[in-house]
Amino acid sequence: MTVPTVSFTAPVGPADAPLVILGPSLGTSTILWDDVIPLLATDYRVVAWDLPGHGSSAAASDSFTVDELADAVAEGAESLGSGAPVFYAGVSLGGAVGLALALRHPALVRRAAIVASGAQLGDAAGWQERAAQVRAQSTSSVIMGSAQRWFAPDSIARRPELSGRLLHALQDTDDESYALCCQALAAYDVRDALNGIRMPILAVWGEHDGVAPEAKSAEIADGVCNGALVRIDDAAHLPPAEQPEAVAAVLRDFFREAS
Repeated sequence: MTVPTVSFTAPVGPADAPLVILGPSLGTSTILWDDVIPLLATDYRVVAWDLPGHGSSAAASDSFTVDELADAVAEGAESLGSGAPVFYAGVSLGGAVGLALALRHPALVRRAAIVASGAQLGDAAGWQERAAQVRAQSTSSVIMGSAQRWFAPDSIARRPELSGRLLHALQDTDDESYALCCQALAAYDVRDALNGIRMPILAVWGEHDGVAPEAKSAEIADGVCNGALVRIDDAAHLPPAEQPEAVAAVLRDFFREAS
């Protein structure tokens, strides 16, 4: 088994508060959560993590699965030494990792919010084609398509600086690591395992998300034992960047219910 290397940001928030772990979307970095973290850190100890070859995480050369990414995040969570179950929220691939965490490490996860994601995403052939494209032409070749998928109609105009930083993060992502993430998504499908998830799960979808529309989130909410569904208005595939206040409010309400 290959446990890839993922890096975590330094924790912010009260040292004795419950730990919240925030996961990224493919091609992004912890920048995705920059405007949400301060809103959560008043009441929680908050960290975010980067996919292999993204942000500050080391590049990968060996293939890995979504399950193995979940194992890497679990190792990181344990190294932070909270000793108590954590709250988790992840976007797209980071959301897929959240479901894998819930299945593989149920004692670690208190509650999980699965944002702009699904129990299965895209189709295997499409992911393999994108992996081949990036290996041949670099991540620069997917910037235009990603911008169209990531952002709701007004998001770039409303938040141009953050949108630009996210697209630069995509350009800076290691090509092979991005391709390996695509291959992990090609093999990812936990639809038949959802009924084994017993902790509360919140499935969050963006109003304009064409990658993981409402049906994907509804499938999660209906499939797990204790699921709920929430829409983020005026957002597409990256709600934490597009509507940070709304996302933070949804997460705070969901995590607070565990108190």
